[in-house]
Order: sequence, then structure tokens, then C-alpha cells
Amino acid sequence: MSPSGSEISFDHLNIAERITLVQRIWDSIADAEKKLEVTPEFREELARRLEAHRANPDRSRPWEEVKARLQAKR
Repeated sequence: MSPSGSEISFDHLNIAERITLVQRIWDSIADAEKKLEVTPEFREELARRLEAHRANPDRSRPWEEVKARLQAKR
């Protein structure tokens, strides 16, 4: 098993090295994400939601509006 983040020390790295490390980790995640398979069920759900939106676009709200509303509830 790999060590958890709390078991690994990065104190020996300077800030630039830490940033480079984070970028490399993020790039590796992005590369792996490209290999993820979208299931048929997920595709069907996306198609269903798109169809529902097209049938009644007035029920949709822009992300900025939804985000602002959620943040106002905090």
C-alpha cells in the first residue's frame, strides 16, 4: 500500500520544487482521466437530461446563478 499524504514529508523541497511536483501529479491525473470509460448508463442519463433541457429550456439556470444562490445559503 502506498503511504498517505500525511506520511510523506515535502519539507526538503523548496516552493518551486513543490509547485513542479504538484503540476506533475496533476498532469498524471489528467492523463489517466482520458482513459476513463464513460458507461452506457452514464451516456443514457446525459442524453435524458439534454432532451429534458431541450424540451423545456426555461427550467434551466446558468451556473453562475446557481452558484451564487448556493453561496448565499451559507
